[in-house]
Amino acid sequence: MKSASVLLLACVPLFAETPAYPDKSNLLVLRDAAGKETPVLAAAGWQRRRAHILAHMQDVMGPLPDAKKKVPFDVKVTEEKDVGTYTRTKFTMAVEEGDRLPVYLLMPKQRAGKIPAVVCLHPTQQKLGKDVVIGLGPKADRHYAVHLVERGYVAIAPDYPRSGEYQSDPYKLDYQSATMKGIWNHMRVVDYLQSLPEVDGDRIGTLGHSLGGHNAIFLGVFDERVKCVVSNCGFNSFAKYERGNLKGWSHPGYMPLIKEKYGADAAKMPWDFTEAVGALAPRAFLASAPVRDDNFEVSGVKDCITAADPVYKLMKASDKLQANYPDCDHNFPDDVRAVAYAFLDKHLGK
Repeated sequence: MKSASVLLLACVPLFAETPAYPDKSNLLVLRDAAGKETPVLAAAGWQRRRAHILAHMQDVMGPLPDAKKKVPFDVKVTEEKDVGTYTRTKFTMAVEEGDRLPVYLLMPKQRAGKIPAVVCLHPTQQKLGKDVVIGLGPKADRHYAVHLVERGYVAIAPDYPRSGEYQSDPYKLDYQSATMKGIWNHMRVVDYLQSLPEVDGDRIGTLGHSLGGHNAIFLGVFDERVKCVVSNCGFNSFAKYERGNLKGWSHPGYMPLIKEKYGADAAKMPWDFTEAVGALAPRAFLASAPVRDDNFEVSGVKDCITAADPVYKLMKASDKLQANYPDCDHNFPDDVRAVAYAFLDKHLGK
């Protein structure tokens, strides 16, 4: 198992000036500062291209903090509940100096040895936050933390910035986006999972719907300890999002620099989800993208899968890139969740 410090160092941009990539659908090409292109033919070349992608994502999100920002978890339990087949513990944990993250941990009672875990990232719900996925929200199709613990996983559900009980201001904590603060917090949740004796630290996945769907991708991109990512209704290519108008991505709950620095214009963005999906390779990724999603138009999801496919082939992991295009709207119904859960089972060794 890689140490967290090694993983964090791997995420830091390696280039003082990262080359721009006008065509963000052609991932198997490497550019130098002068714009000269060479094909990516092996894994080593892809790692350099991947480093460029992460650097450009940080141009928009702000830098991923250094591992020195970590502090002891100092867990403070506020509630413990027996829920039949599992226990539900509510607590706060320190994620950095002066900031505590509210979290639910769902632990199955019946288990043998170390078991896999899933970071369950909630959809947009500022009032309820993490409560949505642990069974306290009104929509049963969002209760995926409950469904997963009942399948035998450890399920953990943190609040996203300014959601639920977590009202810390990421900008007052020197982050340039709520997105990057979320990434940092979710990586600390992975740290916490790896500290638990019940959890197999090499079998950690993440799943989310909508807001949680793109946050699952972001966590997977920046934390290679996450071996399986499932995104439901979570993304499409920027060009297909509101016809390239990225205003919806640029408010303080996401990445303000999209508007301030790039004019909320998809054509000016230094990265795209075509690249973010490719950056997950060779780990398992399922794009669950309804054909009637009025938020993330499905052809833009297909663009991302098409762009990432050559990378997965290069990394000899074609079977780990999958897409499901159900005939529904921006929801997560039973049959769609069944596909998602089976994907987690397959790739986390259940």
